[in-house]
Amino acid sequence: MPEDERIVEREIDETAAGQRVDKFLATQIADRSRSQIQDLIDEGLVTVLGTTVKPSYRLSAGDIVVARVPPEEEPELVAEPIPLDIVYEDGDLAVVNKPAGMVVHPAPGHETGTLVNALLAHIAEIAELAASGKGPARRPGIVHRLDKGTSGLILVAKHEEARRFLQRQFKRREVEKTYVALLEGQLHPPQGVIDAPVGRDPRHRQRMAVLSRGGRAAQTVYYLIEYLGDYSLVSVQPITGRTHQIRVHFAAIEYPVVGDRVYGYRRQRLDVDRQFLHAWKLALTLPSGPEREFAAPLPADLRQILLELAGQIPKELQ
Repeated sequence: MPEDERIVEREIDETAAGQRVDKFLATQIADRSRSQIQDLIDEGLVTVLGTTVKPSYRLSAGDIVVARVPPEEEPELVAEPIPLDIVYEDGDLAVVNKPAGMVVHPAPGHETGTLVNALLAHIAEIAELAASGKGPARRPGIVHRLDKGTSGLILVAKHEEARRFLQRQFKRREVEKTYVALLEGQLHPPQGVIDAPVGRDPRHRQRMAVLSRGGRAAQTVYYLIEYLGDYSLVSVQPITGRTHQIRVHFAAIEYPVVGDRVYGYRRQRLDVDRQFLHAWKLALTLPSGPEREFAAPLPADLRQILLELAGQIPKELQ
């Protein structure tokens, strides 16, 4: 636990029973707004009886609520002229094709070189949003996240109303996200749904795991694109959006993502520098009204792996 992190622990009595957990904690943690508390919950820093929950969770008498509250930091966000691949942009949002290796927003150990630093230099509205103080201080415009080692499409809102509009779509599971992954082994069955709750690993708190008790519901739909020798190239649609969900789910059924040294094999059979996981497509309703689908081609490093395995890129990905 970080030195300055606070632990707020409360036992729920009859007077608080029935309240939403985010609303209850807003009355208990005076220096955090309700939206900031929702961010803590989304980041897995709040548990009820040892299990992570949603902000909308209704408390019961006897529940034990524990919140880990990091020190509030107000870092100066620095604009950096880092090249960005902006797939689409309008007055409300931008769709960015994030490269692997780029962290989405500043955090301890990654204060610069992030997507947010690049956005501040490329999109004036993001700089204005950061200066306004509206929304999360370290994540102006960020609607959702991708792991550092995952490439592909990510949505960025240009103003707080657009961010909330898009987040509502995510919460209602109306945004269709499609990933491409290369898995170890020949996947059987070749299509299906992995339905297994995901939560923080009790033995390794920095990792997630499929839990037999507790955890949050998680569903991942997949289908096989092509067998490539002893590997499986798959299309993946996470119905829910749990932390590391795709990686955890495929590792749990013993077909880990190639290149994933956290949940998969520490010693990789292929020469890869990161997990073979790419956020390929996004389908959503824009704040301006129309429904749109966006796609990002496989980056060069992942294309090279496929060429080495099969000599060509599958038609579906061309």
